[in-house]
Amino acid sequence: MSVKAMMATILQNQLTLRGVHSLTPSDYHEIVELLIEQLRELSLAVREITDKRRE
Repeated sequence: MSVKAMMATILQNQLTLRGVHSLTPSDYHEIVELLIEQLRELSLAVREITDKRRE
């Protein structure tokens, strides 16, 4: 099982525990993709700030 699939399963389990039952498996995978992309962008921004401070 891929990391993305595991993350989607965890997300689905957590939302189900909180009463969300209306999303499809593809919804969970899409949300995980968006989260990963946002984390990449955040990581790049942090790296830029860190690099500027070192200069």
